[in-house]
Amino acid sequence: MLLACVFANAADRPPNFVIIFTDDQGYGDLSCFGGKHVSTPRIDQMAAEGSRLTSFYVVAPVCTPSRAGLMTGCYPKRIDMAMGSNFGVLLAGDPKGLNPDEITIAEVLKTVGYRTGIFGKWHLGDQPEFLPTKQGFDEYFGIPFSHDIHPFHPRQDHYKFPPLPLLENEQVIEMDPDADYLTNRITEHAVSFIERNKDEPFFLYIPHPIPHAPLHVSPPFMEGVSDDIVATLKAEDGNIDYKTRDNLYHQAISEIDWSVGKILDTLKAGGLDENTLVLFTSDNGPPKNSLFASAGPLRGNKGTTFEGGMREPTVVRWPSKIPAGKPNDELMTTMDLLPTFAKLAGASIPTDRVIDGKDIWPTLLGVAKTPHEVFFYHGGNALKAVRSGKWKLHANQGKPTQLYDLENDIGETKNVIESHPDVAKKLAQHLRTFEKEIADNSRPAAFVKDPKPLSQ
Repeated sequence: MLLACVFANAADRPPNFVIIFTDDQGYGDLSCFGGKHVSTPRIDQMAAEGSRLTSFYVVAPVCTPSRAGLMTGCYPKRIDMAMGSNFGVLLAGDPKGLNPDEITIAEVLKTVGYRTGIFGKWHLGDQPEFLPTKQGFDEYFGIPFSHDIHPFHPRQDHYKFPPLPLLENEQVIEMDPDADYLTNRITEHAVSFIERNKDEPFFLYIPHPIPHAPLHVSPPFMEGVSDDIVATLKAEDGNIDYKTRDNLYHQAISEIDWSVGKILDTLKAGGLDENTLVLFTSDNGPPKNSLFASAGPLRGNKGTTFEGGMREPTVVRWPSKIPAGKPNDELMTTMDLLPTFAKLAGASIPTDRVIDGKDIWPTLLGVAKTPHEVFFYHGGNALKAVRSGKWKLHANQGKPTQLYDLENDIGETKNVIESHPDVAKKLAQHLRTFEKEIADNSRPAAFVKDPKPLSQ
């Protein structure tokens, strides 16, 4: 392979990239982000050895569009992935999926010889045409959508979900897998991928299904759970007790933290630590009325375009490259990972289409401000808000409604639109300009005829 000639030793070869992407974890759900209801010593250590990104955003407050933005470097509306066919996200047997004509991070990195693997939740289309192995990934183990898209859903009478499939590459290997072991099994596959590919550059994507409800943890992490809760869960008898499982939040986050530790330890054992960028974040904020999940100081939750829905607890680590122990409050997004990884890997990004992400490598190093003059918030297909610098404007059908100074009011508690009409006017113009631009430069999702839920 050409790379073997160009990068003669590990010090000269391009870096490895690891993205750990949890599900429904709030801004306050790490101890290094102020959470007192969780314990995350390995992620805290990762932050001490790297950087906490305190203004890091996903591009949608729900699963499918958030993941579409991460994979393609684009606002979901630009690629028609802001919604599922008939719901806010893709469901089982949905005819819609991420268009195979889109170019993912995995596909960009494969052009320069990277091995690519995804272990966890995909949620960008469950039909064979849309699976990760058709979108640039060499290996896949996991579930095609959220683990609550299953027959035990509390509203099963309404949704009529089929059994949940577990896949290895393109093959369904189990139906309704025991979700208590998903975090553990995903971690085992990720560790194996690192060990098997340590001699060549790789991109590893670990989108954990947890802590999305219903909460599940493996037996070693049930220590400390009250006897009453354990007894109630043992009596589930083929059903899933969502309400009781809400009490397992501390344990679920602890197992995620353990998983992060296993990944970091495997990198170190393989001599890859110094040449690997690892980024930990979540796909959107915590669900409303959650028993323990927290957006910390932020207002709002999953499904909203307040900060709590889209600003995520993010930690990035690359020893000897990213300054250790320094928090970074510059605005960065998941869309930026594609162009940034491409630059670091020596790959080219697509020039035949609009890519919304920016190269944030100088920003991660702390030597440059954010490359984003503006950042836009969508709820479904609706453009709901815009941030520029410290100012954030909310709008309803294009009409400005709320203005916040995020530098002094991170919780969006004091609407200052009346006292800063000039700022509101400028930001409203950004909304109008962007709405027209994205309408003029958008691309279609893909659809299949006669979709069927996956089965063995």
